[in-house]
Amino acid sequence: MNENKHSVLSNLRELPRGAWILFFGTFLNKFGTFVLPFLAIYMTSLGYSASESGLAIGAYGCGTLIAALVGGYLADWLGRRKTIALSMFSGAAAMLLLSQARSLPAIISMACLTGLTGELYRPASSALLADLVPAGKRVTAFAAFRIAFNAGWAFGPATAGWLAKHSFQWLFLGDAATSLLFGIVAWFALPAGVRGMSAGNALGDTIRVVREDVRFRQILIAAFTALLVFMQIFSSMSLLVSKSGFSPSVYGTLLSLNGVLVVLFELPMTIVSRRFHPRHAIAIGYLLIGVAFASNLLPRTIGTLTLTLIIATCGEMMAMPVASAYVADLAPANRRGLYMGTWGLTGSLAFIFGPSLGMMLFAANPTVLWALCGVLGITAAIIISREWEIRNSGNTVRQGVIKSGLRQEDAREPFPSL
Repeated sequence: MNENKHSVLSNLRELPRGAWILFFGTFLNKFGTFVLPFLAIYMTSLGYSASESGLAIGAYGCGTLIAALVGGYLADWLGRRKTIALSMFSGAAAMLLLSQARSLPAIISMACLTGLTGELYRPASSALLADLVPAGKRVTAFAAFRIAFNAGWAFGPATAGWLAKHSFQWLFLGDAATSLLFGIVAWFALPAGVRGMSAGNALGDTIRVVREDVRFRQILIAAFTALLVFMQIFSSMSLLVSKSGFSPSVYGTLLSLNGVLVVLFELPMTIVSRRFHPRHAIAIGYLLIGVAFASNLLPRTIGTLTLTLIIATCGEMMAMPVASAYVADLAPANRRGLYMGTWGLTGSLAFIFGPSLGMMLFAANPTVLWALCGVLGITAAIIISREWEIRNSGNTVRQGVIKSGLRQEDAREPFPSL
């Protein structure tokens, strides 16, 4: 165990300077995400109803959906560093415009623009991380990237709550300032990364690569299936906690526990995940997520709710870093932005459909919802663990070798140990 711990620390020390700058910038940006968690409260303070506030939040979500497509395309065409800087500078401007919007149409429009500009950087960041870190160390790198992301989310809302007590305008100014600072860091400190894809059509290129790359299509389908289940943590789980007779603070504590577990244990979890073939590690994670939410069929106590959360988080930590590294390995170097953008699009679609469908099913029949979660988790695990083969010149070959640039033996064996 000490050897494994030493290997993780050694792997972290070997990450290039650009990766650490990216981690810092991501933490800074997510720490400064002050407005989104308080947008509904801000709008009600302006006299808007809860449903009208929901429209603005939904518009922000639509913006992030578009950003996944456009951001990946720009990362390949314009370049990683320029796309990150563009996202941060334009996101800061959009946030200031949102702060001045007062009519509902203006707020909805600016919320959508803020989601679009503020999230353009994510595919470019993932692609740049894959550019900087060799294949054998990407699981650790993406785990550290997720920790920086989650740590920012963990500490930012508390600071935002303190600012909101003084004035909501401080939320907008603080959010814009942290974006501007990350933009400056990105422009002057981040390396350029790989670029070179010729200009085309972002949506058309996305459809084309999903159609042509069998392995990529496989992970997208499996991830979307599993994420439909995992997104219940942000929707129907809150209703379950309430229906079980517990206060909202219990639900908030469970969400905080998820973030704390990710920050503390995701990197050590890579010791376990890297012992398996990447597809098998992802399958185990998806299966754990399905089992966790299916356990909601049992009587609910504080203990069983906590256990459900722990199992789901273990599945998340097992699957997510490996899946991101796996997608990065599949992508040709000059199309990593497109691959990572499409990968992010999967999460955005799951966030749009998962909570709403879960709430509808919970209202109709909670038993059906939790049983279906178990079935979907098993389905996702089967999809990603299955050996997909294609024919090439009359010989059966592994699809991942063709697109990922991995050696033949790397396609058969697990990721090299840390």
